[in-house]
Amino acid sequence: WEHYLSCDGSPDPTVLQEINTFMSLWREDQNEDIQLVMQKGEQVLNLIEKLQFLLLDTPPNEITEKEKVQYQESILELQNLLHQKYNEATEHLLKTANMYEDSETGNMQAVIKDKNVTFCIWANLKKKVRFKNHVFCDAQHGFDLPKSLAVSSVAVRILHTHYDHVSPLWLQYQSVPKLEVLDSKELIQHLKDNVEEPEEEAKNAREEPTMPAAEEMCSDGRKSASSFKENSSSATDINETEEKIEKKSEILDIPPSQVQDPLMQEKTNEKEEVITDENIVDLQQFVPVGGVYHIDALRLPPQVKQIKDWSVVELLAVGLEAYPYPLEEAENTTHPPIQITLRLSDSVMYFEDPVIARWDPAGQQWRTDGISNVTYETQEKSITFEMDAFYTIALLQDAHRNMPYQAWELQPTGMDEALFIVTTVFATIQIQIKGNQCMLSSVVVEEKDVLSHLTGKWISPLDLRAVLKKAGVNIFPGEYSHKYVSVSKKAPLAEVRAYQQMALAASAFAFAWSKWNLEAGQEQVVFKVSEHLKADSVKDRDWSLYMFNGEKAQKLKITETSEAFSEELEEDSEFHSTLYHMLKDFASKEAIARVEAASFLFIDVVYQLLLATRVLTYS
Repeated sequence: WEHYLSCDGSPDPTVLQEINTFMSLWREDQNEDIQLVMQKGEQVLNLIEKLQFLLLDTPPNEITEKEKVQYQESILELQNLLHQKYNEATEHLLKTANMYEDSETGNMQAVIKDKNVTFCIWANLKKKVRFKNHVFCDAQHGFDLPKSLAVSSVAVRILHTHYDHVSPLWLQYQSVPKLEVLDSKELIQHLKDNVEEPEEEAKNAREEPTMPAAEEMCSDGRKSASSFKENSSSATDINETEEKIEKKSEILDIPPSQVQDPLMQEKTNEKEEVITDENIVDLQQFVPVGGVYHIDALRLPPQVKQIKDWSVVELLAVGLEAYPYPLEEAENTTHPPIQITLRLSDSVMYFEDPVIARWDPAGQQWRTDGISNVTYETQEKSITFEMDAFYTIALLQDAHRNMPYQAWELQPTGMDEALFIVTTVFATIQIQIKGNQCMLSSVVVEEKDVLSHLTGKWISPLDLRAVLKKAGVNIFPGEYSHKYVSVSKKAPLAEVRAYQQMALAASAFAFAWSKWNLEAGQEQVVFKVSEHLKADSVKDRDWSLYMFNGEKAQKLKITETSEAFSEELEEDSEFHSTLYHMLKDFASKEAIARVEAASFLFIDVVYQLLLATRVLTYS
């Protein structure tokens, strides 16, 4: 429907006939102007993004295996076509290189860029050794060639794509399942489709607004004491507002037998291959940040010659050719390296010196061998290195550099509005939530606001995850993150149910990190809670500690400043089977009214962010 309303002439990427027609027409298009390729490239990237979003966001019961394969094949074909068009545009430019001669050196150089690509091209027309190095002023990328190349008919291209179409090939080659945690919407829908609640539980659910299956039955199948207590105390208190809360919680309800979590998948991943070659980059641990740099040496094609009023050029059938370096016949001799300098993008964050890796097409993997003498200039945001051949290069960063978190806080700022703050060793990330959307409010590093180009835009939680990861700020643990981060494992039942209950009450209650969560053991989680109806920040004295194991909630007597952890109950409090009922014992009528009036969509967005960041385990 959104595609229909956009009416922009672009094909529907989900319709195979339309996307095939689009690709066929562009392949046949003989216009090889680089500016037009960039414009068309933006349309192609949008189509790829739509297909990737569908693969991530569509519930499993709404997409067939055939459709998944079709979308993945379309993505790959679009990516290949886009790179092919950049090669054709490069060849077209090089055929007319003498038209772009630099007045000082006599060689051709050009920089063309847009928001997705920076295209740098240099052609060695004069073949003079003293011009063997060059810096592209508009991009601040540069190179220093060996003398053998400086006297050859060679061109150098640095094609910096701000997107990464290379790394996903590793996943296909390795046949590894996707590294992401299932998107919460997909997880919820998948579980809902596989669960049928018994009639008796459905009736009893009216007494407990959240997670009826877990509250009614203990793990051994017997009714819990807290359930009987709750039933007797609230049987006369059933009303329409409780039914509203129940309906809201149904969108988050996951019975314990169906809870899926990366911690539960550890055993299923035992068969994964262990990387033994230290030069191979483990993409479960490291991620490319800042796009991909295609650095190529190319044969200079025959140039256009002006004969009277005619432009004459020799046409070659081979198309764009790579210039071999080092030469194959000189395998036993040493070859001077190529020195490359890259100016790093201001739109991404590197929290440490990046790892430089080259793409190995044969093994479909990133490797660190062949790269030497790396120098990283933090202030200038540039990196210089040497490589023994021309490669496709990426700058990689530890995906878990911002984990575990030092602290986190979720506080309401209005009706169906909240502020989510995650504090890491390097940065403080603030995310505003409003209705069914969220917005990156700020990223503060060393008391300075960074990534301002990403802030102030209302987007979906899924899009927020994508833009933050692309910018190098990863606060979203993946399926294998437990292998690389030292964390206190939590039982999936306790962790996921806690996120559900927190999301349900987030319109009137603030939640925050507690140091006692590490001491509480694997089966239960501990966090701070405070009723919060005003716009100001929560004061330390207003926090209370709560413990929850998925089936039993209790208010603790200890405070954050206590000397030792204790499970002793707060005076005049009792056990409850849900956090909602636990909070209700101490909450004001206004706070409960807010919880009852909260939007379904707001609750779901809060839950998605909590589940994506997994603050109760990774902090």
